[in-house]
Amino acid sequence: MTTTSYSRATLGRVQEGLPRDGHGPWKAPAAQCHHCQVRPPTKESHVEILQNNVGILGYGLYLPEHYLTARDISDATGGVWSEQAVIDKLGIIRKPVPGPGDGTQEMGARAALDALERTGLDPAEIDVILCVGEEWKEYGLTTSALYIQDRIGATNAWGIDIANRCCTTLTALKMAKDMLLADDDIDTILVAGGYRNGDFVDYTDSTVSMMFNLGAGGGAFIVRKGMDSNLILGSHIIADGSLVHTAGVQIGGINEPSTPENVEEGYRSLRLMDPVTMKDKLNQTSLPNWYTCIDESLRKSGGLTRDDIDYLAILHFKRSQHLAMLADLGLTEDQTTYLENYGHLGQVDQMLSLHLGLEAGKITDGSLVTLIAAGIGYVWASTCIRWGKAN
Repeated sequence: MTTTSYSRATLGRVQEGLPRDGHGPWKAPAAQCHHCQVRPPTKESHVEILQNNVGILGYGLYLPEHYLTARDISDATGGVWSEQAVIDKLGIIRKPVPGPGDGTQEMGARAALDALERTGLDPAEIDVILCVGEEWKEYGLTTSALYIQDRIGATNAWGIDIANRCCTTLTALKMAKDMLLADDDIDTILVAGGYRNGDFVDYTDSTVSMMFNLGAGGGAFIVRKGMDSNLILGSHIIADGSLVHTAGVQIGGINEPSTPENVEEGYRSLRLMDPVTMKDKLNQTSLPNWYTCIDESLRKSGGLTRDDIDYLAILHFKRSQHLAMLADLGLTEDQTTYLENYGHLGQVDQMLSLHLGLEAGKITDGSLVTLIAAGIGYVWASTCIRWGKAN
């Protein structure tokens, strides 16, 4: 598949009546877009369409070499969870865990470098970096986007860190599209970050078994204006701040600062701080909110419906919930990828699922890919992408 994007200079040549290479008269493309089927094509109409198209130029991934297996997780629980239960109920065969040098910022940078290698993009063309990496990183109070900027040589870019837990990537895709359409001086945005929140999991705490799947990795998207493929369509996000302090790292913040007595405990203090409220509320609202996000992102993508979904890029959670969601949406297991060999890599899951879907041939030119996520706090999100050449 050939992916094409149009720089500001290229769009200017089209506007002046020249083709992309700057020579000869402008000609309407042979494969006309829907806009031009409605009214006769003009060079102005095509420039307008290209300028309003935001798509994914490419992606990158980084996965550590080290893994925890279901047996390792079972052993860490002291046998409370058997190896088979970890596989069957939690849906974890293995998951990547960080090794030496696998810091959150560094994994995000390595994923960004992978994206640059895959696309051949000059890092100097990146205008903005939206870092989706987690707050647990090499040094506190440092800006991960700037670490990535320096590490990859994106000398012309400025950057910011975004934090929306496991919904951060989908939040960043919406922000990137909105920024590209709003600012004529921004053409290319890198969305990248790392994740290793699994460091905080206490496997002897049975109340957080839902988090035993947390692993480590990095992911990146290069988002560009003037694309004719991999178009980012509609997004929808729902948040419920009443759950903001029901789960998190309990020790080490302002409310419960680290002390000599609790510092070791703090490194295993990712907990459900109000499990009753959290579970009761989520049982009532989580799936309805998720399905609203999916339906609204489809509606914003041109009046599409669940029947139009070709591939669901879904985060990792327990197997029974995964299968129930597919059934509710009328999808089959051939239309998604269950991340049983990776666990939950936070906001990297959607990037990984997209990659695996492409590798397996589940995503082809024209596929409607719906990416979904949820994060503690609590937030739900869905974004639609039309993969391949724009119609």
